[in-house]
Amino acid sequence: MKTKEKDNFKSPVYNVISVPFEKIRSNTYNPNHIATPEMELLYQSILNDGYTMPIVCYYISDEDIYEIVDGFHRYITMREHRDIYERENGFLPVVVINKDISHRMASTIRHNRARGSHSVELMQNIVAELVECGKSDEWIMRNIGMDPDELLRLKQVTGLASLFAGKDFSKSWNA
Repeated sequence: MKTKEKDNFKSPVYNVISVPFEKIRSNTYNPNHIATPEMELLYQSILNDGYTMPIVCYYISDEDIYEIVDGFHRYITMREHRDIYERENGFLPVVVINKDISHRMASTIRHNRARGSHSVELMQNIVAELVECGKSDEWIMRNIGMDPDELLRLKQVTGLASLFAGKDFSKSWNA
């Protein structure tokens, strides 16, 4: 690619801007919903790590409003958690795309579907490593968003007795 051509295209992420929360609104077409445990994990992520990804918006100049294309749940996290709003001084990191509504809708779906899913095998390895690092079950559940049953299942599937070291178990039956 020639230098001039490279200069004509830059990904929106190179132009992150701070936008007042009140100038951002959701779109009417996002089919993505996040369950309560994952929303709590998103809150923990933003609380502990800050906003690490900008909200993707389309700017509507007639209204001086930014409409969300991707990042609705990051937006909701600020709306529902005053501590996040105050820490961020009421601003969200935003990148702007300039596309018509059909392309914005397609972009929303691509962003939603591109997030993928977690591999059970890799999650087992992560849990095993965290246990080996001395992290408690409570720490693991709180920091990676697992409930006790999910953590127990991942530990059981690994077959590593060391993951259960120091745990008390009741007998299921007496002979």
